[in-house]
Amino acid sequence: MSAPNRSSRIFVAGHRGMVGGALHRRLKAGGYDNVIVRTRAELDLVDQAAVDAFYADERPDYVFIAAAKVGGIHANNTWRADFLYENLMIAANLIHGAHRQGVGRLMFLGSSCIYPRDCPQPIREEYLLQGPLEQTNEPYALAKIAGVKLCEAYNAQYRRQYVSVMPTNLYGPGDNYDLESSHVLPALLRKAHEARQAGDATMSVWGSGEPRREFLYVEDLADACVHLMETGYEGPPLNIGVGEDLTIRDLARTVMDVVGLKAELVLDRSRPDGTPRKLLDVSRLKAAGWSARTGLREGLERTYAAYLAQDGRASV
Repeated sequence: MSAPNRSSRIFVAGHRGMVGGALHRRLKAGGYDNVIVRTRAELDLVDQAAVDAFYADERPDYVFIAAAKVGGIHANNTWRADFLYENLMIAANLIHGAHRQGVGRLMFLGSSCIYPRDCPQPIREEYLLQGPLEQTNEPYALAKIAGVKLCEAYNAQYRRQYVSVMPTNLYGPGDNYDLESSHVLPALLRKAHEARQAGDATMSVWGSGEPRREFLYVEDLADACVHLMETGYEGPPLNIGVGEDLTIRDLARTVMDVVGLKAELVLDRSRPDGTPRKLLDVSRLKAAGWSARTGLREGLERTYAAYLAQDGRASV
């Protein structure tokens, strides 16, 4: 299929989420005038008949699958059945429905958690399925692996151009700051903000602080995805990340500095650490012509500004 033009019909599944929202903004900023979106109330992606009817009515040329049920360690490990079932159904319905409607180009957004818990670092794409997964987020990972393999299967059997990308840990505007279900960075940002407002002398962080993580600003992810769409990438799955990581302890200290919290960092070693390290090898992405642009400090400052703008927090 040829490269998209500004009138191509592009469906962004999950535009109300952090990733889908960033994709929607990036496409609009790029002059794409026919971006198709649906809220969860308008289209239940777990309902196969509803998804098929949507495809038949809208007939998109391109599809970005950014919709998913997401959460941090606690949410993934607590609601295991929900995470597995809903994410399996979302992936299967959107990918199979696109094929049935004749959609030639599709991008499925997976996750770096699909890789084995203890695989070599940095993580190369070929390490997929080469070892056991991290138990705390295994249901979500299995559903994402199924989506990646569905894309590969439709490409092989039906000559589709369905691409899978594996983003590293993401953050930015539109993130989830619920302490029961959020990922580590937004949780730290909220805890630091509330500690500063309360005048607390300490801030607690789950685990030993030693696990290392890589963080990509979500607007950079959106730019990478649109770049791959515009350049017609149709190769094997590829990682999207920064290629650098840091410890959770150092992340927490950076967040505290950005927020302006002067407090002691306390490590709660009774809480789980999760995977020891997740650093993506991004050489395949760089070969495709894209590299991350936003440094962690800059991205955190933008994210905190967006957080303060939500619900009038700036006046708290």
